[in-house]
Amino acid sequence: MIEVLAKLGHGPVFLAGEVLECVITFTNPLSASSTSASSEMLAWASAQIHCQFHASENRVALPPSDGSKHDVQAENETVFVPNRGERGQCILSTPPKILFCDLRLDPGESKSYSYCETLPIDGPPSFRGQSVKYVYKLTIGCQRVNSPIKLLRVPFRVLVLHGLKDYQFPQDEAVAPSNPFLEEEESLKKDSRLADLATELLMVATSRRSLHLYNISNSRGKVGTFCIFKTVYKIGEDVIGTFNFSEGDIPCLQFSVSLQTEESIQEEFQRRRGQQVSFSVHARHQEACLHTAQSSFSLPIPLSSTPGFTTNIVSLKWRLHFEFVTSGESTGTCLVRGSQSEAVTWTGVEQIEVDTFSWDLPIKVLPTNPILASYVSQFSSTNSITI
Repeated sequence: MIEVLAKLGHGPVFLAGEVLECVITFTNPLSASSTSASSEMLAWASAQIHCQFHASENRVALPPSDGSKHDVQAENETVFVPNRGERGQCILSTPPKILFCDLRLDPGESKSYSYCETLPIDGPPSFRGQSVKYVYKLTIGCQRVNSPIKLLRVPFRVLVLHGLKDYQFPQDEAVAPSNPFLEEEESLKKDSRLADLATELLMVATSRRSLHLYNISNSRGKVGTFCIFKTVYKIGEDVIGTFNFSEGDIPCLQFSVSLQTEESIQEEFQRRRGQQVSFSVHARHQEACLHTAQSSFSLPIPLSSTPGFTTNIVSLKWRLHFEFVTSGESTGTCLVRGSQSEAVTWTGVEQIEVDTFSWDLPIKVLPTNPILASYVSQFSSTNSITI
């Protein structure tokens, strides 16, 4: 028996273009209850990153793919096929890397191997939607002599920040600040610069503030105004907005604000023409606001959510969805006098004529620092299997 343990070095969330580092340890455990411990032998081990794409048959019409070559390989259990048994199609994969050949482990002995690979910068982000899914995994294949291959899959999350693909790092690093007492590999240095660049781009894009004022009106007049200071956010931030109903002509009885994503399939891949868009609600605020001059809301963007993106098959956009309930009467207090005695009690009317209308405000949601997103990730940095 051999235990295989894979541990991601920097958590289970990465930025496209970063270097994924994983340490794979092979151990022949020495059990106290075992009386006949012996050496164990592995023929080889290999690792490869791949992205699986799965689409709902009811919503997405994909062209037929020629997967005959992969089907023939999948039938042979001695061939390393990282996505064997996985649902959907493998739309992206890195070249496989051999970790070792002919490894012998004595009882209690273990050996570790480091796997490093740059994540493709032009791939889709990790996404689990109502119509499609993009799932990234690092698959480690191991084989004993004359035995089927065993696969250890390490799922992880990929965030994509547009704009990094076209950035060219300077070739001359002589003027760049460096520590002469530290030796770094070129890939790690570039990885660090990429993370710094992404952080800088995100900070610049999401720190710009300018006052956006919107008049809230229906067919009978003005209800109020809405104010928001920016429309570009990172996941993990709060969307904050304020209302001013003091200058409205139409009383607003209630409002609600929902933070939503809009998942739409590109027209050529829709199962039915004019297919409806799928919406998902991530946060919601509802408030009764009769006789309220000003109000506000704060909606958190979950760190586990997917920033907006577009591929050749699906598009994901973010928006604020507003719903307003207004009085059918332009004036009036919507109160009635309860008695004619000296002690007057005012109560709400039992019935009131109302109007409802909605409004959508598009916003832009970008990724955040992968380390921050790792704190709420559903994936573990450590995965293991026994063969």
